[in-house]
Amino acid sequence: MKKTFIALLILTLMFTLAACASEPLEADQPLTRITLVLDWVPNTNHTGLYVAKNLGYYEAEGLDVEIIQPSEGGSADLIAAGQGHFGISYQEQVTYALTAENPLPVKAIAAILQHNTSGFASPAEKGIESPRDFEGRSYGGWGSPMEMSTIEGLMAIDGGDFSQVEVVDIGAMDFFAATAAHVDFTWIYYGWDGIASELRNLPLNFILLQDVDENLDFYTPVIIAENSYLESNPDIARAFLRATEKGYRYAMENPEAAAGELLKDIPEIDSELAKASIHYLKDYYQDPGEAWGVMDESLWINYSRWMQDRGLIEGPLEVSEAYTNEFLPAK
Repeated sequence: MKKTFIALLILTLMFTLAACASEPLEADQPLTRITLVLDWVPNTNHTGLYVAKNLGYYEAEGLDVEIIQPSEGGSADLIAAGQGHFGISYQEQVTYALTAENPLPVKAIAAILQHNTSGFASPAEKGIESPRDFEGRSYGGWGSPMEMSTIEGLMAIDGGDFSQVEVVDIGAMDFFAATAAHVDFTWIYYGWDGIASELRNLPLNFILLQDVDENLDFYTPVIIAENSYLESNPDIARAFLRATEKGYRYAMENPEAAAGELLKDIPEIDSELAKASIHYLKDYYQDPGEAWGVMDESLWINYSRWMQDRGLIEGPLEVSEAYTNEFLPAK
């Protein structure tokens, strides 16, 4: 009995000391448990989240954050159903969610990247340098109406004929495997596949979406939360974003060290790719002279109108319901 009592006393002291070290918490104040649902497998878009977790930024704000991967349907449905407190999503998904027949009660509260880094890519030897060059070529994707509308829209601007494009469903096949043997071009994020192509010394042609149509500079990814949770827990939302902002600021200032924090949790990521990718993305995490996470109303308006004009959503998006900057740290 005495040994048991001593062991319990030692454990109690250990927890007390740990709590004391976590300023600004009071010694007896428990951490608030938070679940964060990712949008996809962990990657360098998520670097600041893992930095904030591993370097104690969340704990210093009184939060115990668990980062989990989503089911196949993505994060918006889970967050709306209360299966997570915060989620990683993207502007397209939020727009669909809010304009559906049964809208989901979710809202974007921070932009992880300030500009869209995605576009259409192809091996340089295929000679696809503009959307018009898609004619007579095969596109590999997952068959969504958004993909088709984007390709068709860019081709129309460039004088191309979308009916001359062969569309192939490649599922989850990556850019390199797909373009090596199956299709001519795919949709990629340059911060991942583009950087990987540089590391492999495989030249590619890349068409950034907003270079052709400025309406396609949308936020991907964003952090979302469920509306009633935000209303009931505004202080937790602010604390979560304060710590997350510190994580991304650390990644901007220390990209290689930040890559190390990501790799602690996700060791299967190629370390060279992680470092190079964060070096690229650090210029997108925050615009010069602006605060991290801030979203611009015009990007939400322009992209939702673009979607509506192409019949991708049935009615207009109420932009004020789609996003807010109110929980972000003061600049």
